[in-house]
Order: sequence, then C-alpha cells, then structure tokens
Amino acid sequence: MTSSASVPPVWKSVDVPCPVADAFALFTEKPTEWWPSDHRITDDREAVVFEPFVGGRWFERGRGGDERDWGRVLEWEEGRRIKMSWLVDGAFSAIDDDALASRVVITFVPLGADSTLVTIGHVDLHRHGDAAQKIRAAVDGPSPGDTLAGFARAARALAR
Repeated sequence: MTSSASVPPVWKSVDVPCPVADAFALFTEKPTEWWPSDHRITDDREAVVFEPFVGGRWFERGRGGDERDWGRVLEWEEGRRIKMSWLVDGAFSAIDDDALASRVVITFVPLGADSTLVTIGHVDLHRHGDAAQKIRAAVDGPSPGDTLAGFARAARALAR
C-alpha cells in the first residue's frame, strides 16, 4: 500500500454568502441541485443523498431506483463538519471496502452573520493503493474545483 506521507491531502475552500446553518443545509439536504452532473457512478442519476447520521450512507440514486454508495458517514457535526469514506477506485467506480476508501472532510466556518467558509478535504488518499496518485491528481485541479464551484453558485442563488 502507498504510504500516507507520499500522497498529501487536497484541500479546497470557497466563501459563500449565507449563514453557516443555510450553507450546511444546502450542502447536505439539496446536493442534487448543485452536484456536478458528470460526477456520478450511475448512468441516469436522479439524486445525491446524505443520510444525516454516523453510519449513514452518502449515495447516488438512479432514475430506476438503483442506489450506489459513494461512502459512509463517519462523523456528523450539525452545522460544523462532516467526514465520510469515499468508496471509489482508480476508475471512479464504486467499491465496497472501507479499508480501501479515502476520506472526505467538509467543514463549515462562519465568517460573519451572512458568510461561511466551506472547505472540502480529500485525505487519507493512500488508502486507494496504486490508484492514489491518479485520484489525487483528479481532485487537485484548479480551485475551488467543480463540486465547490457548483455549491457556491447554488449558495449565491439562495442568498438572493
């Protein structure tokens, strides 16, 4: 297995114009509205879902009802932080072994009454073994990345 020191984490942040509670709710309750359409593991994605509790699933549902897990909720601190396993392989296909899954950490930090810093970290990428560097390169593109850019657009629309 690749060592954790050889695959550094990737952190991306965006400041959104809404209170932390609204940012957290938008992220966790309405991801289908802003999640990039090409970030999927089903051909016909209908919904992206976060189950809001430790042990819950982070998954995608297809139009035919097929559900594919992206990971498990490892930590859920309402309004502050979420940590999940990320169950993908080097081809970004679903896997079912948490021992081979990296972690995704999302934090929500209030910057004022109507501003929140949202940060996504891809950590423990070494868990992907031989695919670790490929996955790291894919998530380490220009900031803030497709996922946070879509989230920021939705947050700005919410703030209007």
